[in-house]
Amino acid sequence: MDLAILWFGIIAFFFVGYFVLDGFDFGVGMALPFLGKDDVDRRVMINTIGPVWDLNETWLIVAGAALFAAFPEWYATLFSGFYLALLLILLALIVRGVSFEYRHQRPDSRWKKWFDGMIIVGSTVPALLWGVAFANMVQGVALDAGHNYTGSLFDLLNGYALLGGLTTLLLFFTHGVVFVSLKTDGEIRQRARKLAIRSGAAAIVVAAAFLLWTAIANFSVLFVFLAALAAVALIASWIANIRGKEGWSFGFMAVTIALAVVSLFAALFPDVMPSSPNPENSLTIANASSTDTTLTVMTWVAVIFLPLIVLYQGWTYWIFRKRVTRAHIPEEEPAPVAA
Repeated sequence: MDLAILWFGIIAFFFVGYFVLDGFDFGVGMALPFLGKDDVDRRVMINTIGPVWDLNETWLIVAGAALFAAFPEWYATLFSGFYLALLLILLALIVRGVSFEYRHQRPDSRWKKWFDGMIIVGSTVPALLWGVAFANMVQGVALDAGHNYTGSLFDLLNGYALLGGLTTLLLFFTHGVVFVSLKTDGEIRQRARKLAIRSGAAAIVVAAAFLLWTAIANFSVLFVFLAALAAVALIASWIANIRGKEGWSFGFMAVTIALAVVSLFAALFPDVMPSSPNPENSLTIANASSTDTTLTVMTWVAVIFLPLIVLYQGWTYWIFRKRVTRAHIPEEEPAPVAA
């Protein structure tokens, strides 16, 4: 197999891991105002992802590093052309991470309210903009002969891209709400199940519209097949949730997101960043990849370390597999009253 094609697939795998795992983190953060009736509920929700959210984000770091090493031209064009959008994602991730660590440092309700708001914003912005970014890559952007992006941020905010962003937003939101129902008990679990039914229905409609638009604009048999499987998995997740099967619902939701990401990479192939005004300026797997020597070294590194990463991730989730309830949340001392 051509090593460049192999690494195109490996990078797709890294983004699958990132969107599946950090996707429900985003969903939990976005669901705080809908499911968290009081501070204890919000602490329960945050504790469901507390042991794993930072580990989930490492998939993005690995994906970015692999993209830089395996496809430097793709990396350069993507990060220079989508600079502002990616900067907003980075700032949102920083704000979200800081908020997880600092919201419990004071018992003051206003302090927690501010950090809860930053968790919500820090979860919503990436969930939306990642969809916008990937939709633009699939649709094609304005590239010149030197593979430089010549458009603006507002060119990226077109109808197709915004629909892609709304799709990832709803998928991640539903994924996170299902995760809350899987990891909690009592009233919050019941509220999460009911909310997942409503958000799941909306996700089905929006995702179907996005996949149909993509199929019309970038038709391929492989994309249609993968998109159809993703649609079936999404409907199966929704039905499983209605029947109270949270584990099956979460599993089908993970499959949905994984297949959706793979289908978008299939729609891209053999390009990595198409040029919409002039196809001759497109970045392809062939002209964007590193040398065979670099890819060979990277392949041996991946063979050694990638299984270890997957095993460690699985072990972490096994250790923290139990449900989190209100009884697990210790009472906080009241804030001191100013004299």
